[in-house]
Amino acid sequence: MIRLGNDYGCGALPQVMDSLLALNKKGLAGYGLDEVTEKARATILKLAQLNAGNVFFLTGGTQTNIVALDWLLRPGEGVLCSAEAHINVHEAGAIEACTHKVIALDGSGGKISADSVRKYAERFYADPTWPHIVAPGAVYITQPTETGALYSLAEIRDFRGVCDEFDMRLYVDGARLIYALGSPENDISLPDLGLLTDAFYIGGTKCGTLFGEALVIPGRRSPREEQRIFSLIKRHGALLAKGWSVAAQFESLMADSLYLSVGRSAVERALRLRHLLENGGVRAAWLSPTNQQFFCLPTAILDNLARQLAFDLWGAPGDDWSVIRLVTDWNTSDDDIEEAAGIILSKY
Repeated sequence: MIRLGNDYGCGALPQVMDSLLALNKKGLAGYGLDEVTEKARATILKLAQLNAGNVFFLTGGTQTNIVALDWLLRPGEGVLCSAEAHINVHEAGAIEACTHKVIALDGSGGKISADSVRKYAERFYADPTWPHIVAPGAVYITQPTETGALYSLAEIRDFRGVCDEFDMRLYVDGARLIYALGSPENDISLPDLGLLTDAFYIGGTKCGTLFGEALVIPGRRSPREEQRIFSLIKRHGALLAKGWSVAAQFESLMADSLYLSVGRSAVERALRLRHLLENGGVRAAWLSPTNQQFFCLPTAILDNLARQLAFDLWGAPGDDWSVIRLVTDWNTSDDDIEEAAGIILSKY
């Protein structure tokens, strides 16, 4: 069985596992108040070229989005995002459960534009009854999107401009950020995100760690505000007693540009898979430049295909054709790609 159904099915990079084993019997302070966490925090801030800021290590993506948006949004504010965004589709109303409305905008490829955000804000504040309505307080985007698309640096700058114009905060969900950074079509760096966003996170769970995400908050905060963020993390059940267990993994992942090589290799293999399938006559549902690839296959072959290949069905199956998602990660080999392509082409 070749498994390309997701990028979180395997354990972790050997270097990451080694970092945990090295700390297994070392007594450390709890709740992220330890030297391991401090070192990992400093490493990430340096990579993002941030002279001031903080990094909080959490366990999962939904948890991180809850904490970040609950901190960024004021009471009575909502968050603008794509209709296909993770917070709008696959997080079971987690943001709404924190009393913040998710406001979905139409877009393409899981992307929205700064222009659509501006038009929404202009219409909103043109309504004299707007104080009675949930106000747009933040913009949420993912890099890459749910469908593997990328935002450009120019687009991120445009979002920053419209957020400043309408007193909104900009937040980037980076669950698969490492695969965006590894794409040949990417022109955004960690320093760009540090400069242009109010918060972003670097995903680990889908990018080579056993679990964990690194929430980066650029800029200097007062001691009281730092305490407020810390308390908010605890209130959402996100404060790990063994905080170092995530920090150590990120210190290993970010060291010596390992994260960049992980992203590049996974994307290279994903693009190789698309090349092999397209040459065999299989049509890509759309062109993704990252580690997620989407293909149109006859619905009739899917049950048989699933006996040899783990894939993700993207949406409800069609009567004749369906879209599947195939995903590469740090553990995907060249042999996996060749074999997966062979299995699909033999049944196509």
